Amino acid sequence: MVSRPSEPNGVAAFLASIPIVGMIYRRIAAMNAWFENACDGAGHALDLLAHSLRALASAHKKTDAIVLQTYKAVFGSLVIVFLTALFSGMILALQTGIELQRYNQESSIGYLVPVAMFREMGPVMTAISLAGLIGATYAAELGTMKVSEELDALEVMSIDPVYFLAMPRMIALSLSATALTLIANIIGSVGGAVVGQAYLNVDAGLYFRNAETLLAAKDVFGGLLKALVFAVTISTIACSQGMRAEHGAEGVGTATMRTVVYSFTYILMFDYLIGWALY
Repeated sequence: MVSRPSEPNGVAAFLASIPIVGMIYRRIAAMNAWFENACDGAGHALDLLAHSLRALASAHKKTDAIVLQTYKAVFGSLVIVFLTALFSGMILALQTGIELQRYNQESSIGYLVPVAMFREMGPVMTAISLAGLIGATYAAELGTMKVSEELDALEVMSIDPVYFLAMPRMIALSLSATALTLIANIIGSVGGAVVGQAYLNVDAGLYFRNAETLLAAKDVFGGLLKALVFAVTISTIACSQGMRAEHGAEGVGTATMRTVVYSFTYILMFDYLIGWALY
């Protein structure tokens, strides 16, 4: 539930009647309500995550739902991830190559582009695409079920909504994000090679030899770890926002918007923290 600032009374009511003091009082009350609501939302999301992790022991019973959600996530975002990764790699190669040409070091894009794709660009761009496509979908689906009282009906039938709805989506998005990130890394690196060959006169063979020289297993698996963390974050936020939606269609829209915005923010935060821990 959204907390609302309480009405002033007594001395507070007198102070609130003074224009400037009243404005300050209302600001403080609104900030307090916002803070309480933020803490309530964070607590709900963490509780949902813990509940979903406990439900993993029974995940084999939801294999059909997991496969279905994975299929939707992969093929629902594959084209967007492909195009995003391709042009990310091409842009990165073009911009760095133009600067390196001044020093006759344009062949160094083979060191820069693949490492950047595997470490940062691939996981982050894939996660942002999934947050906008799949995370928003999860929030809208569960939000619609919440406002139409379908989640309440599941509880009446002694069916755990987290186990029945959230856990399969979390597993599906984790699998999808890992696979799509690996694809994005490869596509982005190939896009860099195409730009290098076509516009910078960098031989594709030299490009990939340089990439093989510098790219380490730590870069590959570090990027996949990021993808996994991002997927869990997106699915947790999306399911939590959807299950807390209220006030009809407007509430569903708000939950969807918050899912996208919060997911983008936490993706960047966790990207920095994991990068700092690894490197």
